Amino acid sequence: MYKRILVPTDGSDTATCGLREAIKLAKDQSAQIRIIHIVDELVMGSSPAYGVVMDNIVDDLLAAGKSILESARAMAQDAGITVDTQLVEAFGGRAGEHVVKAAQGWPADIIVCGTHGRRGLRRIVLGSDAEYLIRRSPVPILLVRAVGAET
Repeated sequence: MYKRILVPTDGSDTATCGLREAIKLAKDQSAQIRIIHIVDELVMGSSPAYGVVMDNIVDDLLAAGKSILESARAMAQDAGITVDTQLVEAFGGRAGEHVVKAAQGWPADIIVCGTHGRRGLRRIVLGSDAEYLIRRSPVPILLVRAVGAET
């Protein structure tokens, strides 16, 4: 049985599909959900020449992340699920790495996440956090393909 379900989100429709499936699983298993959002500050903080401007951008990214988490929390709470959230402030690395660390640290019984279903060159160029999770996760992964995802 799954009692602790980790759900990474970036606020996209694809991530929301994963959250909806996690909510169904949580209801079925009488489980709790932890929703995480990762803000990578390395992308924004790489040039000291921009100083204050970059600080403002990071602050905006953190505020947006909090908003994404609050919306996701409300969706799970409205469904009667016990839920908490975690905003991960990262400084580099793949999102998948931070998800794996969160799964180990909590500890999660399963990770449920949406996937775009990219294939071929687009997957290689854009990377695949879902593939990273499949290869590195210490717990089972449930990938939820978004409606209308690429084939």
